[in-house]
Amino acid sequence: MATETTRRAAGSLHNDAIGLREVLFQSVTDMAPAAAVAASIPAGAAFAGGALPLSVLVALVACLLSAFCIGELARHIPAAGSLGTYVARGLHQSLGFLVAWAYVAIGVLIPPLVLLQLGFTTASTIHGEWSAYPAGLWWPWTIVGALIVVAAGLFGVRASAVFGTILGLFEVLVLVVLGVLLIVHAGHANTIKVFGTSYAPSAHAGWGGVIGGSVFTILAFGGFEGATPLAEEARDPRRTIRRAVIGAVLVVGIFYVFTTYAIDVAFGPGKFATFTSSGAASWEGVARTLYGFFWWFVFAAIVNSTIANSNAGVNVASRTAFAMGRIGAFPHGFARVSTRHRAPYIGILATGIVTIAVSLWLGFQYNPTVAFSIVGTALVIMLVSIYIVCNAACIGYFLRNRSAGFNPFSHVLIPLLGIAAFVPAWLSAVGVNPFGWSFISPLAAPLSYAIRGVGVWMVLGVIYLVVLYVRAPRRVADVARIHLDEEPLPTAEAATVTS
Repeated sequence: MATETTRRAAGSLHNDAIGLREVLFQSVTDMAPAAAVAASIPAGAAFAGGALPLSVLVALVACLLSAFCIGELARHIPAAGSLGTYVARGLHQSLGFLVAWAYVAIGVLIPPLVLLQLGFTTASTIHGEWSAYPAGLWWPWTIVGALIVVAAGLFGVRASAVFGTILGLFEVLVLVVLGVLLIVHAGHANTIKVFGTSYAPSAHAGWGGVIGGSVFTILAFGGFEGATPLAEEARDPRRTIRRAVIGAVLVVGIFYVFTTYAIDVAFGPGKFATFTSSGAASWEGVARTLYGFFWWFVFAAIVNSTIANSNAGVNVASRTAFAMGRIGAFPHGFARVSTRHRAPYIGILATGIVTIAVSLWLGFQYNPTVAFSIVGTALVIMLVSIYIVCNAACIGYFLRNRSAGFNPFSHVLIPLLGIAAFVPAWLSAVGVNPFGWSFISPLAAPLSYAIRGVGVWMVLGVIYLVVLYVRAPRRVADVARIHLDEEPLPTAEAATVTS
């Protein structure tokens, strides 16, 4: 059992506080649809060119397979520890710990990613309208964004989730309307050839460009599992979380395919490799050129999306840290919740501090757009790694717990297909090609520096894991526990426990 000191420090989250709508939009806003359409997906245009819609489809299939596996695990293991707990029960508690370690970093890095975008998008837009404003003065907007999401998080999950739902609906509506207008504008230029490889740039011909582009389109889907850490605050979590995870991938995936196709055919597939996240060759620039005042709505949707995504990232990081602090695997302070709103305020405040530090450090070290791509690459490396491990955990969990409804198709074939679908993008992101595949295009510096940062973080995690095994092995085994009041699991048996 947990110690009385841990119990008193931990408190509890706000049970049954939110329903399917709020949980769904936690995953939706964790993907930041408008921000992804404006920056993450266009970052892949340099690789895939006019074939970028095919890269989006590749990412959609891979993420949908993984979402199904995560949804199956969420149905049996509703826990704030989410992916870490799933892997601990499906494979081994040590792997579960490392997944939780990486997942906290993912939640912490999401706000810097999109708040860097908030900074450079806002600064360039204001400069375009008022030349006296310095185009390089991006950092005040990043800091303001961080303060907003921290404040929203401290008001508790209900306020944070409603905030995310409102923001999510607005950004999707704006870009759907613009997408329809762009398809109409394209007229006879509409073509299904953009779902093939013929428009990939010569430097990244064929599937090499498509796979290279998929690194960034996968980044656009990153966060679809963001609902899972809210399991202890959601009503009927065994059904709600599963529906939210799978539903978010489907809804946002269709949105990504539609909007990427629309801007591709409107801008011109043959020159789409030059499409970027700002300036004339961007969503905002095209909207300004074709529809005048409508660009203000696009700008508002992008700003809105960055705030919503930051908000979702803070929720993920703070809840995962809460679950790890509750069992003593992280410092117990992370398990403290505020008396009034039951918000894990230590994790929320820590995420805010790291967000500002990482954004300013990388933004000034390079520039905010390069910093955005570096953070995005690091997120893809960790996210894809976790998705692959979670797919394997789905196989392990249901093979060990056949009474939970084992199905060879759902719990073996689909996870294996999910693993296979992610491997090319993962190899491209980490910069290795052990099989000599012609369609793998490793990323160049400085984006390739991301693997070093991820490597350092994971090495620290392994060292900490070894220390815990020596000093307090029970804390590692407890990663597999769903609730604080659940009986602790024997260290040697934590990976084989039934639901």
